[in-house]
Amino acid sequence: MSTTLVSVQELAGHLADPGWRIFDCRHDLSNTAYGENAYAKGHIPGALFLHIDRDLSGAKDGGNGRHPLPTREVFAAKMAACGVGPDTQVVAYDNEGSGFASRLWWMLRWVGHEQVAVLDGGLPFWRRAKLPLDAEVSSPPPAPFVLRPGIEPTGTTEVLAGMAGDKLLLLDARAPERFSGEEETIDPVGGHIPGAINRFYFDNLDDAGCAFKPADELRAEFDAILGGRDPRQVVQYCGSGVTACHNVLAMEIAGLRGSPLYVGSWSEWCIDPARPCAVGE
Repeated sequence: MSTTLVSVQELAGHLADPGWRIFDCRHDLSNTAYGENAYAKGHIPGALFLHIDRDLSGAKDGGNGRHPLPTREVFAAKMAACGVGPDTQVVAYDNEGSGFASRLWWMLRWVGHEQVAVLDGGLPFWRRAKLPLDAEVSSPPPAPFVLRPGIEPTGTTEVLAGMAGDKLLLLDARAPERFSGEEETIDPVGGHIPGAINRFYFDNLDDAGCAFKPADELRAEFDAILGGRDPRQVVQYCGSGVTACHNVLAMEIAGLRGSPLYVGSWSEWCIDPARPCAVGE
């Protein structure tokens, strides 16, 4: 059972394994049709496509951020329809440094499915290894997905309470220019939650921006940020609760388990003018 990362070699050895299910999570926030179009042109054999907006998000109500969660029951039904059973090994990949694949990784853990991993190096490593791609769309038979207790997300109320008592450390996974408020091209307000520390999710990757850094290197970097805090006191957020999952995964790789995700993230936080916002570093 793999619960964090799998290599391209390991995945290649399981392409014909009915106990494994592969998902393509490619996405572009500025061109939301990109992932689906790229999937149609070529993907890892047997992979199914999941759209960040349609499949890995729920309905927006104007105050719950850009990528709110669906209900657990709706997501579980989607996984069942995709052939994910209680013992299925799930592998997620993308072409963007695992920034979107990590959302599926987190969501499956949210519904209690531990057998989920991200393809380390994603599609770039798969291509580099000269492994096959195809354009055929698989149709696996439905499976009896089992909805179990899983990790719980953090909400705005908990973040506010943690800020007031200085109980939480907030890590912001966005690029530094968005964290500082100097360049905000997606959300209506620039800046960050007061007291937050910027940990750009891309810093979890190697120099090529594809594979995760070794576990000991990630551990040293996060230990320096956490300052001895329990990982359960470190809340991850980003623009809309997607790339923050990358930091959760990186901490998990480093052996720092239990860091919660603020799903609404900045897009939920900044919509209410009564909530404090900070700019600069």
